[in-house]
Amino acid sequence: MTATTAPATVARTAVRTRKFHGDKPTLRRQLVLQALCLLILLTVLFPIIWVVSLSLDPLNRSRPEGLSLIPSNATLEAYAQVIKQPTNNPIDFIGLALNSVKIALGSSIFSVLIGVSAAYAFSRLRFRGREVLMIVILAVLMLPAVATLTPLFVFLNQIRLDQVPLLGPVVKGVFGSFNLRDSILGVTLAVISGLLPFAIWNLKGYLDTIPRELEEAAAVDGATTNQTFFKIVLPLAMPALAVTAFLGFVSGWTEFYFSWMFLTKSSDETLAMALYSMQGAFTSTPWSLFSAFAVLVALPPAVVYFFAQRYITSGLAIGAVKG
Repeated sequence: MTATTAPATVARTAVRTRKFHGDKPTLRRQLVLQALCLLILLTVLFPIIWVVSLSLDPLNRSRPEGLSLIPSNATLEAYAQVIKQPTNNPIDFIGLALNSVKIALGSSIFSVLIGVSAAYAFSRLRFRGREVLMIVILAVLMLPAVATLTPLFVFLNQIRLDQVPLLGPVVKGVFGSFNLRDSILGVTLAVISGLLPFAIWNLKGYLDTIPRELEEAAAVDGATTNQTFFKIVLPLAMPALAVTAFLGFVSGWTEFYFSWMFLTKSSDETLAMALYSMQGAFTSTPWSLFSAFAVLVALPPAVVYFFAQRYITSGLAIGAVKG
């Protein structure tokens, strides 16, 4: 019996070994995969290199000539000009960036703070109307941002803080006539309203993956609900918080619809508005200036992602495990 069993065991082991080694790609397959990866890399990098090349071109051409993407007479003059004054409006790049930072940071921070609180309630609590509210949030999430443009315009336009009793004289003395719609604060609130449904759904999906036993053990040790939330749940949810905050920052940084329709003062202009204004409607577009400005606008989100990529890459997929 031992003599007949041993060959069968050896045969099964050999089959498993062949299957295991069969999963290892051959040299030909590795070369094909690497060539495909290089093709994808070139496809992604080529437009970026093209834009950088246009920003360095002193001749203001609409495309590089020949196979040399970097022009021979490369100069940083376009960067210096757009930093000083990118458009005809009397505001420099720093002023535009500060306005965009206000919207980006405000929308990112408050969408995460409000979103994680609501997501924790939906994930851990059972209350009447919970399913209906989740469906309503999902329905709002499916709406495009442009669909809320008119209602938000009408709603925010009716809020004038300089006419509020008691608060009005103070606001009027500091800001003068203050219309919430025509302000950075109003645009930030509009962006937050669009970010909240995604933040709630994304964070709820991640919080569902955190074992409840951890909170129960903390409660047994005497921790309150707030202590459990701040000292156990939030640290474990850091990847999802990083993803939500980063996407909120990018949405606020590149926001255009609300800013273009709401803001009227040149001092409140954002980077996206200035970039759109540089396009030539009746004249030729200054491609060198346009490309240099586009590169400068794209740098801050890239820097933020570079430093937070450890949390972002780990939280992108996990938030969608449970709904």
